[in-house]
Amino acid sequence: MENWLELPAGYPGWLVNVAGALVILLLGYAVIRIVTGILKKTLKKSKLDPALHVFILNCVRIALWVVLVVMMLSALEVATAPLVTMLGAAGAAVALALKDSLGNFAGGILIILNKPFSQGDHIQTQDGEGIVEKTDLLYTTLKTFDNTMVIIPNGLLTGTAVQNYSMAQQRRVDCSFSVAYSSDLALVKETLRNVAEQDPRVLPEPEPLIWVAGQKDSAIEMALKVWCATEDYWDLKYSLEEQVKLAFDVAGIEIPFPQMDVHYRKR
Repeated sequence: MENWLELPAGYPGWLVNVAGALVILLLGYAVIRIVTGILKKTLKKSKLDPALHVFILNCVRIALWVVLVVMMLSALEVATAPLVTMLGAAGAAVALALKDSLGNFAGGILIILNKPFSQGDHIQTQDGEGIVEKTDLLYTTLKTFDNTMVIIPNGLLTGTAVQNYSMAQQRRVDCSFSVAYSSDLALVKETLRNVAEQDPRVLPEPEPLIWVAGQKDSAIEMALKVWCATEDYWDLKYSLEEQVKLAFDVAGIEIPFPQMDVHYRKR
């Protein structure tokens, strides 16, 4: 059987090479479309973060196109070794120029894979505190409680401690109150316990903790620690601060202020 790419006598050899390169291009293009289509369906069914889907697809698509171009050049009898060397040198130069961006990119990959926080989580870092609006491959955007946006490079987030206040389903609310030294501690503890038990957001388990936390210059410091659902944390904390003040007033428990005794000596 004759070669299906063989042309009648009299045609130049380069024409055969061009025909072969075109066939490789058409077949390669079809293969790339099929492979990327299958990969896209597979990624949709996977548990990978959607932010990684586009990145993986683009990497695979670029790699396949590079292989296809090299095959076409080989069919055209073009030396590919210098091209590969040039691409390697260009890649090294680009990596050196974009080392900070590549660090952020690597950080973004780590965040997406490890999931130390997700969209909607309340986090705190040394660069800001707020609600996570979005995380892409280079930056994480936080929305602060006074409605400003903080954009943090992912490289910084992966290199520092991140407090995630939303990861656990329950949080402990810690409150501190000062009472006079003359106060009845049993009454103070009973009042604090009644306030905690009357608020439905306070969880019965673990039980509220009430104790003397310290003895200051002008007051005894009382600690009240209760557990609640994470989403109720701030509302409960501010409510306890107000309700305890009102309950102390009703019970006649004095909230002291700094005092100083001054003695005047006549000479």
